[in-house]
Amino acid sequence: MPREGILVNNPVERLSSEQVRQIHKASMEILKDPGLLCFNKRAAEIFQSNGAGVASISGSDIPCWHVKIPEKLVADALDSAPKTVKLGARNPDNALVMKGNEARVYYITGSETNTWLDVDFSTYANKSDPTKEIKVPEFLPRRGTVADLCDSAHVCEHLETVDGYIRTVNIQDKDITEDNKDVNKFFACLNNTTKHVMSGLTSLKQLDNVVKMAELIAGSQDKLKENPIISFITCLVKSPLQFVDDTTETFMEICQRGLPVVVSSAPQAGTTAPMKEAGIIAQINAEVLAGITLGQLVNKGTPVLYGSVPVRARMDTLGDSYSAVETSQYNIDCVQMARFYKIPNYSTSGVCDTKIPGQQSSIERLFSDIVVTLSGPQYLHCAFGLLDGNSVFCLLQAVLDDTHFQRVKFFLKSPLINEQELTEIKKQIKDVVATPQKMFINYIRQVMRTGEISPPYPFESDDDSDNVFSLAYERLQELLAKPVEHIDPDTTARIFQDIPGLLPRLNVYQEGR
Repeated sequence: MPREGILVNNPVERLSSEQVRQIHKASMEILKDPGLLCFNKRAAEIFQSNGAGVASISGSDIPCWHVKIPEKLVADALDSAPKTVKLGARNPDNALVMKGNEARVYYITGSETNTWLDVDFSTYANKSDPTKEIKVPEFLPRRGTVADLCDSAHVCEHLETVDGYIRTVNIQDKDITEDNKDVNKFFACLNNTTKHVMSGLTSLKQLDNVVKMAELIAGSQDKLKENPIISFITCLVKSPLQFVDDTTETFMEICQRGLPVVVSSAPQAGTTAPMKEAGIIAQINAEVLAGITLGQLVNKGTPVLYGSVPVRARMDTLGDSYSAVETSQYNIDCVQMARFYKIPNYSTSGVCDTKIPGQQSSIERLFSDIVVTLSGPQYLHCAFGLLDGNSVFCLLQAVLDDTHFQRVKFFLKSPLINEQELTEIKKQIKDVVATPQKMFINYIRQVMRTGEISPPYPFESDDDSDNVFSLAYERLQELLAKPVEHIDPDTTARIFQDIPGLLPRLNVYQEGR
């Protein structure tokens, strides 16, 4: 059975049905005029051979084509794009089945940060009372490594609310190169979690090796199609309305192999997209639909996710402001547009602007995590452990996020109210009213056994001190000490034999390990 996720009844919607239709109409008009700039010749030729208006732009230093996409091409693509997408997993019980018209939410990690944030604790004594000591966390940033990626996947394997895994850190070891990065990051993830693994590609030249690795793990090419244990993110669109050459080529090659792929667009309101809500939503919708259309023209029936990562610009620096209220509004709008097309949605929440865990981080994360979850995206990249606008990853923050998501999931449980339940409740009330104490204490234990009472905050202190970070760190160490189900020795040996570029130290079965 696949993972259950969270079925959101009556998802939050910001747009009326008429506004959704207006956004769709505006997006169709944008794709016809002004259309898109395409820097990939093969994509331009595919569009042209299928009836799009394509014209070469003269005088450009880089080959470029002006593409105008007719509405019929988009409509045909939306008809052929699967409305149900399965993301498989090494453990079939961790598979994700996403239906475009069903508001069932899966919580996913991500994204690939350059900085890994370690945490250490120093003990300080109170000046006025040296017998009182407190532990203060110190956060130490550094470059991420393959070992860090393994630890991240390991911990996320055991985090209850993590449904799928997007690689969380850019591996920057001295022996990692452009030619071997992809195989090592995919293997590090796949070998340390039995959940679904998604990532982007650094080099298109490594696509076949990554796919072959996945086929060896899944059992065969056909079994990988039945149980796609990996999927890909492709940011083929550079806002506003441009198809990038290399990522577009990667996207088309993935589509040709029929593996699940996210069509991702990440415009910034105020710089690479209009500042007003109507403008950024009409633009991002046009960009994503253009990518979906290209994917279906390359390989009809390719499983695609409507990928939305809109963000508002900060007014002081023009950097990304993921914590802005508007960013959550944009994401909820995109969830609604994806559901209008019945295409499963890759959405974003929980990214904060602060650089370290703390009060600001918790407030910013929880606001968007709650409101975007309530809108019902199927594949919610909810920024487990991410800080500083997606540029920093901290495992301690990921452990805290898991705890907070457990509370969100509990809140979203369907209410247990029916005739049988109310009949029992009326009997309880009648019985209790007839007693001298007028207390319902005797009925608590049976409710606790069913899991209907939410647990206390697990990092709550016993005294008046705030020990959240130190208690969460203890939990992190417990998770790292838990075993994970690695890929079996025979398959691992075959992978290291057949896939070039893998670092020997990643083989947990090598002699002396």
